[in-house]
Amino acid sequence: MEFEELVHKRRAFRALDPFDITEEFIKEIACITARSPSCGNKQSWRFVFVKDNQQLELLHAALSGGNYWAKDASMLIAVFSKPDLDCIIGEREYYLFDTGMATLQLMLALVNKGLVAHAMAGFNEKIAKEVLNIPEEMRLITLIAVGKHSTDFENKLGEKHIEQEQIVSKRKEFDEFAYIDSM
Repeated sequence: MEFEELVHKRRAFRALDPFDITEEFIKEIACITARSPSCGNKQSWRFVFVKDNQQLELLHAALSGGNYWAKDASMLIAVFSKPDLDCIIGEREYYLFDTGMATLQLMLALVNKGLVAHAMAGFNEKIAKEVLNIPEEMRLITLIAVGKHSTDFENKLGEKHIEQEQIVSKRKEFDEFAYIDSM
């Protein structure tokens, strides 16, 4: 798949169907993700790939009500890090930036495999960290729901999400977010 096509294909779909996940598949995606750039090559990102049904069920307790749809995901990926795993230059802590770049690379690798990778902000960090045994000093940045896109969204989603599933979200125009030579 061409890069531009891949970028345009990435969508935050919510209607998910299951798919089989192997450890080989997880390792392949992780190796692609590991090629992401980072400050001083520190590779500050950490991931827990959750595919076990019992572990997924425990992790579902951390999801906010609006993320009910993520319970249909075949895998949830916890993305976490902490400042001292990456460069700290003055007041700039690079760990969130570098982990964000790796997370996008991970998501695009999953989309390239024909899957949906939907990052979520709606979760209880404390519960998720307890379920996954993530140390207290780590910052759980996001959870990513992974599954096959389902066309049966009317039976999987609430009214608000059914509408969102069918539209392509509008993006800002160039002059709303970008400048040339100066702001």
